[in-house]
Amino acid sequence: MPSPTSSPLAGQLVTIFGGTGYIGNYVAQALLSRGARIRLASRAPGKAQSLKPLANLGQLQLTPCDITNEAHVAAALEGASHVVNLVGAFTGDLGKLMGEAPGTIARLAAERGVASLVHVSAIGADASSPTAYARGKAQGEAAVLAAFPKATILRPSIVFGKDDNFINLFAGMIELLPVLPVFGPEAKLQLVYADDVAEAVAVALEHPQAHGGKTFELGGPEQLSMMEIHERIAAAQGRKRTFLAVPDGISAAFAAMPLTPMSRDQWTLLKPGSTVAPGALGLADLGIEAKPLGLFLDKWMLRYRKHGRFGAANERAKLHKA
Repeated sequence: MPSPTSSPLAGQLVTIFGGTGYIGNYVAQALLSRGARIRLASRAPGKAQSLKPLANLGQLQLTPCDITNEAHVAAALEGASHVVNLVGAFTGDLGKLMGEAPGTIARLAAERGVASLVHVSAIGADASSPTAYARGKAQGEAAVLAAFPKATILRPSIVFGKDDNFINLFAGMIELLPVLPVFGPEAKLQLVYADDVAEAVAVALEHPQAHGGKTFELGGPEQLSMMEIHERIAAAQGRKRTFLAVPDGISAAFAAMPLTPMSRDQWTLLKPGSTVAPGALGLADLGIEAKPLGLFLDKWMLRYRKHGRFGAANERAKLHKA
């Protein structure tokens, strides 16, 4: 990672739309460490208060913004030299939020002579998808490139990190339940580390002449099935668990029910998996070595183990003997 004085972003103002979300926290840290000045534009900017201790005086600005409101977007872009759009959702008017609004951001950025724009989409973006999420992502990509042809499109797989809502969701259930259902047990996922995604955003912003106008699919170094992910989490906790592969028909019906942890769109996206397409540009093309889940899992699962770190050695020894 470049030092704050050597990065082309040092002293530059970067506007991050959707910067208070999960990935936004990592992106902001990557840019702050490079000496960039950051304006986080979000419906709820107060969620980013935890970033303030990481910033120097005047380096971080939090501003309210509705990206479906053109005046709000224009105000958030005032004086910015670089732009990142991270906005994504599974609820609401996804066509407007993830399809139309990114085009507005790109058009206004181009009118203001912004040096580089990074638009974060998702693996599986598809204009013909049965899911509103994938269609919205595809529409957003097209709108961004039409208005700002030198934008960089990043399509991450499912992003994992210490404080994510993916690994930790399953970890909590595995801690409590001796028998667990697994939806889409054979679906292959190429989980990508949050820091690697943030680094990809920063590198693309730094070098638009090399990466502008290109699309990168971001995945980790291995493809794991949903069943394998569950088994690895259980092993890292030192727990013996029984996992039941749930037939597609049952899991699809479950996802269609209200108040479940997985929406119908999420289930539909999960079934075919989330892996980098053969021949696609990826993290390596940005000079980033992808980090595997296994590099972190044992450490992150300490808090889920019986007796925490004090019982870890004994529990894991028992598991391996069994």
